[in-house]
Parts: sequence; structure tokens; C-alpha cells
Amino acid sequence: VQLVESGGGLVQPGGSLRLSCATSGFAFRRVCTYWYRYAPGKESELVAEMTTLGAGTSYADSVKGRFTVSRDTVWNTGYLQMNSLKPEDTAVYYCSARIDGVTHWGQGTQVTVSS
Repeated sequence: VQLVESGGGLVQPGGSLRLSCATSGFAFRRVCTYWYRYAPGKESELVAEMTTLGAGTSYADSVKGRFTVSRDTVWNTGYLQMNSLKPEDTAVYYCSARIDGVTHWGQGTQVTVSS
């Protein structure tokens, strides 16, 4: 099982980024996938999730209306589109998947929102 995030970087407030989570080794479309973020001095936050078969999505209140989670089941890749970014969105973002009771994580990608 592998999850590899990419797409992070430095962006100005109000800008956009799209994070990718390339997966392999499991039936991607059949599991729930999650995006978390960790910022220094703050508790971890579940930002977004997508249920099995992409049937449903949910978002943290802090990102609702700005972030959109999606997946491409041909390429087994998940995405987190982040718009109207704010400095408080600065964090390391991780994708994860829960498979047979075990949560697997990617290595994370840094997102920094600053002018």
C-alpha cells in the first residue's frame, strides 16, 4: 500500500493549490480516503473525506466552500482542490486511507500561505 502526496508549495493569500494523492496496492475506489493537516502548535484537523465509491464527501467547517475533494479511479489518485487560501491553511497535508482496519498515510506535503 502506498500513498504519495504532491502539489504543495508557497502561495499567496487568496491563491489556489491542488494537492494530489497517488495511490497503489489497494482498491482505491472501494475505501474511504481522508485529507488531514498538521500545523505547528495546533491540533491535527480532518480537512476532508470521501466515502467509498465516491458516494459522499464531507469537510471541516474551516474549509467548507473553499476546498473540494475528488478522485480519479482510472489513475487511482485523490485530489484536494484548495481555493481562497488563507494563512491559517498553512500546514503539512496528508492523505490517508483506511484498509481492513488499518490506516495508511502518505508522507505529507507542505502548504504555506503567505504574502
